[in-house]
Amino acid sequence: MKIDFEDIEKRVVKLVDIGNVGPLHAVKGKVVFAKYPAAGAAKPDEPSGTLMYYDLEEREEKTVITGIDTYDLSADGKKVIYKSKDTYGIIELAEDKSVGDGKITTEKMQAWINPREEWQQIYSEAWRIERDYFYDPGMHGLDWNAIKKRYQTLLPYVVDRADLNYVIGEMIAELNASHAYVGGGDLERPEEISVGLLGCDFELDKKNNAYRIKKIYEGSAWDAEVRSPLREPGVEVNEGEYLLAVNGRSLDTSKDPWAAFQGLAGEVVTLTINSRPTLTGAREIIVEPMKSEFRLRNLAWIESIRKKVEEATNGRVGYIYVPNTGRSGQNELVRQFVPQRTKAGLIIDERFNSGGQIPDRFIELLNRPIYNYWARRDHRDWQTPFIAHTGPKVMLVNSWAGSGGDALPYYFSKAGLGPLIGTRTWGGLIGISGNPQPIDGGRVTAPTFGFWNTEGNWEVEGHGVEPDYEVENAPHEMVAGRDPQLEKAIEVILD
Repeated sequence: MKIDFEDIEKRVVKLVDIGNVGPLHAVKGKVVFAKYPAAGAAKPDEPSGTLMYYDLEEREEKTVITGIDTYDLSADGKKVIYKSKDTYGIIELAEDKSVGDGKITTEKMQAWINPREEWQQIYSEAWRIERDYFYDPGMHGLDWNAIKKRYQTLLPYVVDRADLNYVIGEMIAELNASHAYVGGGDLERPEEISVGLLGCDFELDKKNNAYRIKKIYEGSAWDAEVRSPLREPGVEVNEGEYLLAVNGRSLDTSKDPWAAFQGLAGEVVTLTINSRPTLTGAREIIVEPMKSEFRLRNLAWIESIRKKVEEATNGRVGYIYVPNTGRSGQNELVRQFVPQRTKAGLIIDERFNSGGQIPDRFIELLNRPIYNYWARRDHRDWQTPFIAHTGPKVMLVNSWAGSGGDALPYYFSKAGLGPLIGTRTWGGLIGISGNPQPIDGGRVTAPTFGFWNTEGNWEVEGHGVEPDYEVENAPHEMVAGRDPQLEKAIEVILD
């Protein structure tokens, strides 16, 4: 085959309106691809892919199979292996196939493995991954061959995959670099049972030997993303009332209240509620307990701080919490920034930021200059760009913010957006961008790109980003309901 590369870009021809696609393959006479709905349009956990090909001779699209997660082709391009949830199948690359065709009976498949031999292989794979992908070919000055031999002496004492992860972790820790992680693999996992949650805190009324609902967690009034089952429309439960029974069984106060909800997450449950610790006059309500309260409690925490800022500044200052620098973090920044962009000032809170991507786009949103205004009769004037804020800003940081959570305050400060308040960040800016993984599905990361500044010096890694105002949140103050870092931020922004 000979390819004429000269002016090849001028000979590009659009074949189909592909949209959101998965793996692309070219085989004789066909261009093969998987098509997926737009992001957010598919049902969660439901296979939504459609395997298609464009017939180069007939000049039209053909559908092979729908309802798949992904696929791959055989070496000759004639056969397809597809995955749909737990179903795998092998079919011809032809039209009108269905999930279930050519099904592989994976439940009967067995593999005989010598764990000790596999552990030796995985150890060597992990060592090679660092050797070949670590950003510094000098391996931070280490004799990497000697490091392999040193920790290899521990392999005869490894008795399970968790032990192996420990040994690999000790080996790659010699690199003294952030983002050098190991985990997963062929671990033994005990069977788990769900516990239903109501999005509330309980307290024990010792005098009456009964559990009382102390606090029901709520996000903002406009947050419909997640609600406590006790705050669903039509459910009437108040803080201070007693939970007396679950599905007709009285609560045993010798156990924690969640013991009564084992196996009930996502199930229809009947609760017996009363304003007094007695069944006399009690009422029954129907709820569906949650599998997790994390997001609900997170939204309640954000809303509680937003209200503190609003009250302390008479509504002049907005509050935005950025949990990470990944997709959800960018979504949260936009979601909270847009309705508060007209505030006189903004407090950006990135404490506990778990990182993700390099957050330059985050800073672009916070750092948009105003180019002009538009006068409108009987309406508030417009500005361009419309989504922008040029008032004073401060950022809250702490030592649990790292990776992208280090870069975000660094860029915030570099852009001159405002001071940093809190404690020094984690200090992990040798990032990861992907590398091969061990044979058993475990995970080893190789830090692949290190941070250096515009003056040509290494920075942040191993130290973190220093705040302009150092304020520690002592545990006893936090238990008492205080947040000295936030209090300082309010003081600075008002000034």
